[in-house]
Amino acid sequence: MTKSLQSEAEIIIGRLGKTRGLDGSLKIIPLTDFEGRFDNLREVTVGGKVMQVDGVQHIGGEIFVKLHGVDTREAARALTNKLLTVPRAEAAPLEDDDEFYTFDLIGCDVFDDSGRLGTVASVLKTGSNDVFQVTGEAEILIPVLKSVIKKIDVQNKKILVDSAALETV
Repeated sequence: MTKSLQSEAEIIIGRLGKTRGLDGSLKIIPLTDFEGRFDNLREVTVGGKVMQVDGVQHIGGEIFVKLHGVDTREAARALTNKLLTVPRAEAAPLEDDDEFYTFDLIGCDVFDDSGRLGTVASVLKTGSNDVFQVTGEAEILIPVLKSVIKKIDVQNKKILVDSAALETV
């Protein structure tokens, strides 16, 4: 139901990990559900600096990137742990109308029949289904299930939940 991405003008797609070889290549730790997005990556912002991508390789189930101008292991080490971002306009398209980006859900007000419950602070990935971590008078966890979530309106930053269904989960 949700896809992981983050921010407003820029979306986070990954983090740079360890270096590989001597040419300045770096491992990408994906922070997106759209791992195929790295295959055609030509430009990326790394720690606030726009950089050209010379190439991306998949090796042994891992993804590595070669950034233009980063030609030594030492230069690559300086980029380790930096976030990779792209403009929001480059967000991978969603497949269904009932899919939403996580960054669009963070900050939404959550309501049930009796009123406002709080605000979505984060979306937890549990494996079986996502869970909204809602902060308000008390912190509550709301499973992201069609039986619980009545409506998501990202334009108005509102989510309506079924309080009766919430009590049964």
